[in-house]
Amino acid sequence: MITCKNLKKNYGGKTVVNISELTIGDGETIGLVGNNGAGKTTLFRMLLDLIRPDEGEILSKNENVAQNQHWKNYTASYLDEGFLIDYLTPEEYFIFIGSLHNLSAAHVADYLKQYEEFFNGEILNRGKYIRDFSKGNQNKVGIAAALMQKPELLILDEPFANLDPTTQIRLKSLLKNLKTTHKLTTLISSHDLNHVTDVCDRIILLEKGLIIKDFHTDENTLKELEAYFSE
Repeated sequence: MITCKNLKKNYGGKTVVNISELTIGDGETIGLVGNNGAGKTTLFRMLLDLIRPDEGEILSKNENVAQNQHWKNYTASYLDEGFLIDYLTPEEYFIFIGSLHNLSAAHVADYLKQYEEFFNGEILNRGKYIRDFSKGNQNKVGIAAALMQKPELLILDEPFANLDPTTQIRLKSLLKNLKTTHKLTTLISSHDLNHVTDVCDRIILLEKGLIIKDFHTDENTLKELEAYFSE
């Protein structure tokens, strides 16, 4: 589904992403791990054409994301609260996002029923603007809104951050279910090695913009990652 070729991005004379080749297949759940400054978010922003690479290209279904708009029809993402409209209530925001996909307010309300457990009574009917919610609850809004279009490709940057343990477990269950029922291709960056190895079937380890390791998860993956980061 995704192919990166000779991809480079520089900031202030420093190379922050340097990937000669990367291929992500349909239905894979990929975890990107690495310390701060490894290039994870920069890579995601290039995948979404929010920033342009200095060299190379990114292909989504064999089409360059910087040269066409087709990928937007099947791609959803939530990177941070900048993706939200914070002066709206969650209900207003969901209805707005639904309208972009030709969903009525009634259809949106029906769609949101499946997230009642995930929301844990903290999102809907609270009489609050999105800007007044915690970072964790903003994450919930962003993730639920991203999935509304029933994407084929989902990109999430640190989705487990700021979530309480119960919601982290519910999010993992949600992502696993989506992979099984919708054959969704998912890219997740995370500092939480336990969660990312539990959810993802392939791990890509980035260090200063380079891919250091790229391997499928098994019972030894977590120990390998912990050993790498403790060196």
